Amino acid sequence: MTTASDEVAPGFVRVRLDLSYDGKDFSGWAKQPRQGTRTVQGEIEDALRTVTRSAETYQLTVAGRTDAGVHARGQVAHVDLPDELWAEHREKLLRRLAGRLPHDVRIWRLAEAPAGFNARFSAIWRRYAYRVTDHPGGVDPLLRGHVLWHDWSLDVEAMNEAAAQLLGEHDFAAYCKKREGATTIRTLQELSLVRGEDGIITATVRADAFCHNMVRSLIGALLFVGDGHRGPGWPAKVLAAGVRDSAVHVVRPHGLTLEEVGYPADELLAARNLAARNKRTLPGAGCC
Repeated sequence: MTTASDEVAPGFVRVRLDLSYDGKDFSGWAKQPRQGTRTVQGEIEDALRTVTRSAETYQLTVAGRTDAGVHARGQVAHVDLPDELWAEHREKLLRRLAGRLPHDVRIWRLAEAPAGFNARFSAIWRRYAYRVTDHPGGVDPLLRGHVLWHDWSLDVEAMNEAAAQLLGEHDFAAYCKKREGATTIRTLQELSLVRGEDGIITATVRADAFCHNMVRSLIGALLFVGDGHRGPGWPAKVLAAGVRDSAVHVVRPHGLTLEEVGYPADELLAARNLAARNKRTLPGAGCC
């Protein structure tokens, strides 16, 4: 099996994929060793191998590894394919994949990536949306797979007041599931909520990157503010404490959708790729 690499090997071409999926029946993006576990990565790699009649599996690298049940509208991935395979199949590959893939995952665009492009490390931001309704009757049955029902009235103004205090670069350890060796320092660029005419509240969350469970934990804290259980200053106090708070609930995944991934201009891709690999520290952080 080929492995994802930062350098495109001689005789290969890097291909960018723009795709979307309904996460309901997937155990997340990433392939898992357990047999019978359905993942987005596994479905696409299997389809790619089948339609190109390849003996090998060509491994995908993704912009953001979504958890089980999380959806994506604007996911981005890349794969390195042999030059001759790409030349043979490029014109018909999109249509052939559409015929082979299950209906809950679609690839919308396949294109040769510019030099220095890496779907994960070249990204400068990821934008998610979380959708919730507080309608006393519940969720529209046609939207139930994408909208959370919160059984308390929500004050969107109070939630936005709380959200504004979380913006900027911080250590989000209090809102992340810690992973060995990984930093929890992130730059939260946008966190805002709007109630639509249909009553659905959409939270927009944009950051340079996210750590595990970060978005759903932030939304869980804001819901506690919105329904009056905590004041608008509470989420910032949790952030400053730097440890997980048992009162912060990780909300259910089905309300969350990866909407878009942002990249710099082509000439800046390689530099961003390198910078994103550096382990981050906060200003003033050190040994003393």
